[in-house]
Amino acid sequence: MLRNSVKNALESVRKNKSSLIAVFTLLMIAAYLCLRFIFRSAINTCHLPLLSALFLGGTPLLYGVLKKLFNRDFGADLLAGIAIVTSVLLGEYLAGAIVVLMLSGGNALEMVAVANASSVLKALAKRMPSIAHRRRGSEVVEIGVNHIAIGDTLLIFPHEICPVDGIVVEGHGVMNEAYLTGEPFEIDKAPGTGVISGAINGNTALTITATKLSVDSRYAQIMEVMKLSEQNKPQLRRLGDQLGAIYTPVALSLAALSWIFSGEATRFLAVLVVATPCPLLIGIPVAIIGSISLAARRGIVIKNPAILEQIGKCETAIFDKTGTLTYGEPELSETICAVGFTSGEVLSLAASLERYSKHPLGRAITAAAKKNGITILEASEIHEVPGEGLKGVADGRRIQVIGRNLVNTSKWLGLEQLLPSKAGLECLVFINETYAATFSFRDTPRIESVPFIKHLGPSHELHRSIIVSGDRASEVNYLAARVGITEVYAEKSPEEKLVIVQEETRKAKTLYVGDGINDAPALMAATVGVAIGRNSDVTSQAAGAVIMDSSLTKVDELIHIGRRMRTIALQSAVGGITLSLIGMIFAASGHLSPVMGAITQEAIDLLAILNALRAAFPPKDLSDF
Repeated sequence: MLRNSVKNALESVRKNKSSLIAVFTLLMIAAYLCLRFIFRSAINTCHLPLLSALFLGGTPLLYGVLKKLFNRDFGADLLAGIAIVTSVLLGEYLAGAIVVLMLSGGNALEMVAVANASSVLKALAKRMPSIAHRRRGSEVVEIGVNHIAIGDTLLIFPHEICPVDGIVVEGHGVMNEAYLTGEPFEIDKAPGTGVISGAINGNTALTITATKLSVDSRYAQIMEVMKLSEQNKPQLRRLGDQLGAIYTPVALSLAALSWIFSGEATRFLAVLVVATPCPLLIGIPVAIIGSISLAARRGIVIKNPAILEQIGKCETAIFDKTGTLTYGEPELSETICAVGFTSGEVLSLAASLERYSKHPLGRAITAAAKKNGITILEASEIHEVPGEGLKGVADGRRIQVIGRNLVNTSKWLGLEQLLPSKAGLECLVFINETYAATFSFRDTPRIESVPFIKHLGPSHELHRSIIVSGDRASEVNYLAARVGITEVYAEKSPEEKLVIVQEETRKAKTLYVGDGINDAPALMAATVGVAIGRNSDVTSQAAGAVIMDSSLTKVDELIHIGRRMRTIALQSAVGGITLSLIGMIFAASGHLSPVMGAITQEAIDLLAILNALRAAFPPKDLSDF
């Protein structure tokens, strides 16, 4: 326990080192000013606070610069390190202390920006329960969520948040999964149905069996996606290093020339102080983190910040179909019954099972039953296993709802009545192993699909739009015609999708938008991969950005945020460098002392940071269609 406390304390100090140095240096500068101008102390006494700031604050900063130097990283902060050393050698302690304040303050500001961008992640972590109620026999004990084992029986009290993924074994109720799945309604729960961590239980207690550890459950996976947004160094940040690699020798050359031609070493220091490249060290990261924060507030998780630079350069848009260009909520359009069965009877029995399923066709079946006033019965023994469809018992009869591709001709009766497949989505219903009916569905295009596709070329220079889908060609072509896309690839496996996206990405930068597990390889292959909705942890892991709400409008907002971020970041960096170069010329000509140069640079830094902070505040419009 003591070791952990010490470790946590040291970690806290490490993270807040820049803040501590900045505060300490500011206090020492204030102490110097008081001793010099209020108490009229001797000059040696006045310099003691500044020397303390340079030794205690400057040494850790110089150590970081030296580490980069040994790694042949001649970044922009090298100028600040040289300026600190030169100020000490020339006795310009106040100028050196101001440089320490600038460098440490900039690092502290970046840490604050990162912390603000992590607010969504912190909110998620705070929301998740830390304890669970494990039941063994008649005894219920509280345990830490991290101690839950697969197979444990857990009791979920009313209105509690489910701690892990699992299967209901006792109780009937509902769970609100909107926070995780985006569904606007509560999902019915009964023995045999699945539950996901992070869902909020309704008014009745449920008993579940844990099927995953807390670290592997749905909620933890979503949090992991958000953590990754802090672990990737974006390309635009590296652009700051590249600019610094050019800027550093220019500034050093100008400083050296001013010393050589004037014979005054203080001019060398004055130029370096003005040249301290805080617009690069602070401006670009602040713009990036501000844009990540803005995106988070708009329901967009930036997993890889590099996409903010790349998304505005994409020329080809590639879309999955179901759940991306459509709502992923098909409607029951036709029921074809076998002899001996009626549509009302079959719909009642199928809906009795489907009320416990989250499959889009299941919701369509349940909605159709409610719309037509058909009774939905109690069901039991519910199982939904991949490759076997949905099984259960209702009204004493065994019901199974499956896709046509899963039909086993040797297992079921009445298949001679099964008609050939038609265009569109469908599923088959079997009652007591006998074919009962075929349900046909249509998936409705999103209301924003048509205007979104039409505006991509004129507004964002995405002049090609392609659909790559695993659905049948007839359904994909039907949708493509509705939304105005002419390039279509249908009935493609995930491997085939990957090959198509790789080929398109070789031709031009690509934006891929999808929502299903079969989109994951394509999302990784595209220049920018965007997962729309939260239907799959695998998809979220593969994407560069995750749009938490299923909306193409949010994709448009993401494009605008990326373009705006690049513009603001370059404004701060290039504008700051330009002003610094002007200041260096004044310093080289003897018109700025080292102290005045430091003050001038602080003003430039302030302008660069204020401009970069604009990225965190939304403009009047973030969408243009």
